[in-house]
Amino acid sequence: MSLQQFMNEAISPWMKEDGPDSDIVMSSRIRLARNLDKVPFPLIANDQDLEKILTFMKQTYHHQSFKNYHDLEFVGINELTPVEKQVLVEKHLISPHLADKSTHSGVLISESEQVSVMVNEEDHIRIQLYFPGFQLQRALDEAFEFDDWLEENVNYAFDEDRGYLTSCPTNVGTGLRASVMMHLPALALTQKLNRMIPAISQLGLVVRGIYGEGSEAVGNIFQISNQITLGRSEEDIVVDLQSVVQKLIEQERKARRLLMDQSGLRLEDRIFRSYGILERSRIIESKEAATCLSDLRLGIDIGYIDHISKTILNELMVLTQPGFLQHYAKEALSPQRRDILRASLIRERLYLEK
Repeated sequence: MSLQQFMNEAISPWMKEDGPDSDIVMSSRIRLARNLDKVPFPLIANDQDLEKILTFMKQTYHHQSFKNYHDLEFVGINELTPVEKQVLVEKHLISPHLADKSTHSGVLISESEQVSVMVNEEDHIRIQLYFPGFQLQRALDEAFEFDDWLEENVNYAFDEDRGYLTSCPTNVGTGLRASVMMHLPALALTQKLNRMIPAISQLGLVVRGIYGEGSEAVGNIFQISNQITLGRSEEDIVVDLQSVVQKLIEQERKARRLLMDQSGLRLEDRIFRSYGILERSRIIESKEAATCLSDLRLGIDIGYIDHISKTILNELMVLTQPGFLQHYAKEALSPQRRDILRASLIRERLYLEK
């Protein structure tokens, strides 16, 4: 798999697969933060230390495979253009923080884009592993195996009392961030989600936008993840998160039924108005597109629309982002030109569904 293949496909291969509860849970992710023993962490390491780690990771794992995660491709961040970095962020293959680093950092990406290993981000190694739908436990099991495979060639910074040592104190212990990406349009429309978020926070979990910390929740897509890593096992963290996510799934389905029973015609009108905007618009801003795509996906999930693939939200949410639009156009675009191209790409994609 080459960099251009990662760049040219809006939807990662693993995202084309179906998963449990995929009408609400778009993806499950496990991220493990690790550092090499007896090497200064990235926040205080000098250029020579960082370059040694980068070179080691490239030489050791470039084009290697583990289980179903084939042909890990090494990409140096300093080799990327600003637009290419933005596309990889939009596809969740790297973090915004890694994209901001210009030297001594990189990423290993599997052929399916299901695994990415960020090198010299906030920590020396950050493993990300994704599964479609609600598959947190499976993602955790696979992440453990992948982590063990990496550890055959490295020694991690680990303390018997504190666990894995990380740059940020909030990651010390398990180094685990478990998260799910959820589409919650009915809870948002009924304004029930705003009342649920404080209760979720009290359970040691956090609700964020589509790109994690500091990002906005657009298109009714929310990322639910753990905040606590110290003093708890990885299994306990995942079990607690699964319990909350299961309740959110139940509440979202209940809210959808309520909307259909009490405001069915209004809901149907909203969905088909959004469909019409997406199908006919010549100019559309990113927020409006995200809202309409959310309505369209809801219409597909509850059966109002039956001729469009349910993966369309995943695909068009990436395809219509600023980085991907400019990569597609092969030039920098003003906001207005992006809005024009966004509308054109959405129309073309919907036409293919007919």
